Amino acid sequence: MARVLAPYGIQGWIKARPYTASVDSLLDYATWWLAPAGDAKAWREFKVRSARQHGDTLVAALDGVADRESALQWRGAWVAVPRASLPKPGEGEFYWSDLVGLVVVNRQDQTFGRVSKVLETGAHPVLHVVAEDGSERLIPVVDAYVDAIDPAAGRILVDWPADY
Repeated sequence: MARVLAPYGIQGWIKARPYTASVDSLLDYATWWLAPAGDAKAWREFKVRSARQHGDTLVAALDGVADRESALQWRGAWVAVPRASLPKPGEGEFYWSDLVGLVVVNRQDQTFGRVSKVLETGAHPVLHVVAEDGSERLIPVVDAYVDAIDPAAGRILVDWPADY
């Protein structure tokens, strides 16, 4: 849901860039989980003592992170909350993580590959699709190109030419 950018001040606060629809979404959670940049499986739970929005970032004081040196250790870390804590998506809404791994197929039933990640470009999200041969495609997630997203069927139907 976010990435730690750097320490903030000298009292152990961290500065994080959220990857959520609303910058302040993480402020709703009393506990954050952090995983070091080099080990995305080593999650550690932190109680949030205090947090606030700071421009297009968040700054937070976490239990167990008492000074700038401690905060520096978390630079580049991923920030998340347990999936069970998140609100259920509305009709036709999806968490980006739900799209990763789905097969992308066009209207001509040509398979492009699987979604490896979803990129935020500012204007709209973009699917990063990787084929079995390693080739890659970037497909904007907009109504003009994405016909249907069906996580239950494990696929995304797109109006996208095979030679593009």
